Amino acid sequence: MRLISRDATVYLKPVTTPQTMLDAILLAGPTTSGKSALALALAEKLGGTIINADSMQVYRDLRIITARPTPTDEARVPHRLYGHVDAAENYSVGRWCVDAQAAITDVRRAGRLPILVGGTGLYFKALTQGLAAVPPIPAGVRASVRERLAAHGVAPLYAELQQRDPATAQRLMPGDRSRISRALEVVLATNRSLSEWHGEGMPPSVDASRAVKLFLDVVREELQRRIDVRFDAMLESGALDEVKALAQRRLDPALPAMKAHGVPWLIRHLNGEIARAEAAEGGKRDTRRYTKRQATWFRNQLPDFIWVTPDQAPAFVAAEIGR
Repeated sequence: MRLISRDATVYLKPVTTPQTMLDAILLAGPTTSGKSALALALAEKLGGTIINADSMQVYRDLRIITARPTPTDEARVPHRLYGHVDAAENYSVGRWCVDAQAAITDVRRAGRLPILVGGTGLYFKALTQGLAAVPPIPAGVRASVRERLAAHGVAPLYAELQQRDPATAQRLMPGDRSRISRALEVVLATNRSLSEWHGEGMPPSVDASRAVKLFLDVVREELQRRIDVRFDAMLESGALDEVKALAQRRLDPALPAMKAHGVPWLIRHLNGEIARAEAAEGGKRDTRRYTKRQATWFRNQLPDFIWVTPDQAPAFVAAEIGR
């Protein structure tokens, strides 16, 4: 089978995985790559249940702006973990792992095939490799670290992390604000380093060797065109009203739901700061940049995912499971 990647064309012979041995189908890729449509087709053909692996589609406040499956799609096959979290919550990868494990168990008990679909690489990594059992961080500790970051930048935090958790600091880039802040929060809250927490966490929920693992690859120019078309369509379908309702809740701007692609820009438009066209272009630009980071992350962190074009994916899955 001919597989197209962003860098080169490679040729692979699929290793057939008997259906009785199949643990799950893991379907990743950037926004607008066709993941949801492919997942629906596979679920209908194979008796599968679709489980969300996208960190923004978990929020019930954001159906349109995050391109969640429509009610019509959800009526075709069972869907799990879509819109089950309030936007006021800071939903973590650890919580998703717990929810995903419960959903996968329920799906298997029902005699159906778990089909996990989304674009959040860390979810797929935790699903197949496990996750360290870091406890919840007290709000006061998190707020203190964020205030220091805003006031003084990341350099002092990184210097402190080098003293308190040198093993983790060595693995991080000095300018990685998010991961440095998180690592420092953990050591300040627990008196244990992230390095110490590794190995005590959640085991993998899916046996990667018994899963079909795909990343849908779309030519960059076509992907950008699809992103632009989708964002315009979301605006026409009520995304602005959806974001307006979210803004009226006056939630912490640092919450994940408040940073979903397009949300900050549309809030600025609603506040009269920028025109709608500028807000739309900002949302599109952020989405395009994110897809580049997604591709890099998956290549580096999950190299066992096979990159295929959307039109090649059905045949590849069929060959993998012997159908």
